[in-house]
Amino acid sequence: MSHRLDKVSSLIKEELSLIFLHKIQDPNIGLITVTNVKVSPDLKHTKIYLSVFEKEKREKVLESVNELKGLIRSQLAGRIQLRFVPELHFFIDDTSDYVEKMDSLFKKIHESDNEKNDSTE
Repeated sequence: MSHRLDKVSSLIKEELSLIFLHKIQDPNIGLITVTNVKVSPDLKHTKIYLSVFEKEKREKVLESVNELKGLIRSQLAGRIQLRFVPELHFFIDDTSDYVEKMDSLFKKIHESDNEKNDSTE
């Protein structure tokens, strides 16, 4: 990715985090974190990855955020200086689920290794 795209992604991530923290007062959303922002090379589209604290509410939070997309985009337009404010596309970041799954697998492997070592002694 180019240096400019990195800077724009970082700026959008920072500003969206502040918008969610201070401007969006929807109890349905709860605690979310903007984990990653990817901007298209033409700066017209962004993929925004959100981490939701309460796993069981992920889909509902994503729906609520998508309903507020216009408000979020207008708030973003007032905070950044770009010729065009990119179209916002929100996604749930499931990286933590993957990490938990891998951690669980490693623990099982470690436990089975310990059992083998105990039985051979």
